[in-house]
Amino acid sequence: MDQAAEERKQAAGAAYRVLARKYRPSDFSALIGQEPMVRTLTNAFASGRIAQAWMLTGVRGVGKTTTARILARALNYKTDGVDQPTIAFERPGEHCQAILEGRHVDVMEMDAASHTGIDDIRDIIEQVRYAPVSARYKVYIIDEVHMLSNQAFNGLLKTLEEPPPHVKFIFATTEIRKVPITVLSRCQRFDLRRVDAGMLTAHLKAIADREGVEADDEAFAMIARAAEGSVRDSLSILDQAIAHSAGRVTPQTVRDMLGLADRSRVVDLFEHLMKGDVAAALAEFRAQYDTGADPAAVLTDLAEFNHLVTRLRFVPAAAEDASLSEEERRRGLAFADALSVRVLSRAWQMLLKGIAEVQASNRPVAAGEMVLIRIAHAADLPPLDEALKALEE
Repeated sequence: MDQAAEERKQAAGAAYRVLARKYRPSDFSALIGQEPMVRTLTNAFASGRIAQAWMLTGVRGVGKTTTARILARALNYKTDGVDQPTIAFERPGEHCQAILEGRHVDVMEMDAASHTGIDDIRDIIEQVRYAPVSARYKVYIIDEVHMLSNQAFNGLLKTLEEPPPHVKFIFATTEIRKVPITVLSRCQRFDLRRVDAGMLTAHLKAIADREGVEADDEAFAMIARAAEGSVRDSLSILDQAIAHSAGRVTPQTVRDMLGLADRSRVVDLFEHLMKGDVAAALAEFRAQYDTGADPAAVLTDLAEFNHLVTRLRFVPAAAEDASLSEEERRRGLAFADALSVRVLSRAWQMLLKGIAEVQASNRPVAAGEMVLIRIAHAADLPPLDEALKALEE
């Protein structure tokens, strides 16, 4: 019996797929946070105004390559009842599975980071003349297109300008500024946005439910914040947190894993600084460091909370953000009422400069303490214009 259980366990381990791959969207309805792009594509496909080339840009993990594959699926969608490009996938078509798995003969994926030269582009130019083998369109997906050489870009221009009717190009890049304007002008551009932390939190919660994983809401919020708008990063962190925890993902699990400070303790530290209490601020900073928090991460969290307080001063509705803890929401609003914009702006500038100092220092703890001393010392100093006015009087 024990041997059978062990065999099942080994089989499950062999079949395991990371969450980012397991829950990769296969249609536009599952692509979160990109509603403007989906709406534009829906209208374009419905009216038959389908572009010859698309340029997808955005930070890592927001869905550029996934969108490219879904687009290729939409262009080549074919079932018994539907034989035209569409983004409404009622059921899997003839080519869908092969395209989504990256193994369709008429959908070529190329990583420009490892195929940067003119010879690689010449191969594409030679191939585009031939009709697709089985699909409606030949689709070329070129990832990290900004890595192509100038010669390669120039070689692509004429084909992009007048491609054969059976060919479509989909480019993806994280560095849109490095793509020549001559190439951009021949493509329909979509900027894929960072996914909102509240939306990411809800997405992570839904996936955890499907996986049968227990986790606290605060843990989801922490993971969403750490991912900085990247769906793939958030799922990778959740994967790691599940492996790191013993049955239940807690805020402490995520904190220990990422070297983060406790959010409520960050708020305490902010309060000590705004009161000018240097001793209490240094004691709290050292205590957070002793429990595993990275000095630069503590200052980054302080800067984030400083920004939150400043924002709440002008937009109180921002307190409804799902990624905020109750402590941040309540005390953030209190600080927003009590602190002036000048004080908050000064602290923000000092924190930004201080984070860079800590990251570059051989002694990050000492550098972090010096930053906190400067902020606490400046907290009760009057702004320059008020000091000058007092001197005049």
